[in-house]
Amino acid sequence: MISGKTVVCGLIGDPVEHTMSPAMHNAAYRQVGLDYVYIPFRVRAEELGKAIDGMKAFNIRGLNVTIPHKVAVIPFLDKLDPLAEKIGAVNTIVNDNGVLTGYNTDATGFLRALLEKGIEPRGKKALILGAGGASRAVSLILADSGAERLIILNRSQELDWAYELAGNISQLYNMDAKAGELNRESLDSVMERIDISILVNATSVGMMPDINNTPVDANLFRPGLVVFDVVYNPLRTRLLRDAEAAGAKTISGIEMLAWQGALAFEKWTGQEAPLDLMKMEAIGLLEKYEE
Repeated sequence: MISGKTVVCGLIGDPVEHTMSPAMHNAAYRQVGLDYVYIPFRVRAEELGKAIDGMKAFNIRGLNVTIPHKVAVIPFLDKLDPLAEKIGAVNTIVNDNGVLTGYNTDATGFLRALLEKGIEPRGKKALILGAGGASRAVSLILADSGAERLIILNRSQELDWAYELAGNISQLYNMDAKAGELNRESLDSVMERIDISILVNATSVGMMPDINNTPVDANLFRPGLVVFDVVYNPLRTRLLRDAEAAGAKTISGIEMLAWQGALAFEKWTGQEAPLDLMKMEAIGLLEKYEE
């Protein structure tokens, strides 16, 4: 029952119609017994500043931020978590009595998903496909966690994004981060020359409805390789199916989705999130979409 005491959290983005966050968070609030509600708000780019003013005016406790606002929202916040500042993107805002702090639980969610599967990034060589927002979060948290080497490959149209990202990481962490074009030849070369431990698809290739596409040829996978696909719809992308068939260890994007939500939940409520429940809620919605 929503009342005058109900604490409001939510999501801002454009579009927001297909978000799974309300189902995940509202189920979690019920499970934990919190008088909270989570609501998605469609916010156009030109209305973003007004929306953040509204967060303060309506005393909204927390907001998730999705496309296209993760970078544009930063100037409207009072503080940034150091990791979010390095990444240059925010997906979670906490309102503490009118003081708005931005975090990036995409990055920490990715890391927690890795660690939960027993994968420690420290000392590892990682190959990241893509150089957009997801790649920034993944690449920065891998560097922050002590990865030895990063190779970031991106399509030719935005190749400068990859070089800029690799340059920023090299400067911030004094580490070996390289960039290149994402194509069959470069993938073959990297996988043949470098002992890659972790491969991350941070592109949208293979996402519904393009489920038969994959950014990596099946012959490049091998036992011992960890393959993480940030795409979570479908649950088992072709990339993951091919990697699994070759004996690689695979992690679905649903793990990152659930963890980023759980970490936001904990920042807003101060309580441990029911991670498994949140994951099952998201999986249930995805399975409905696939029917």
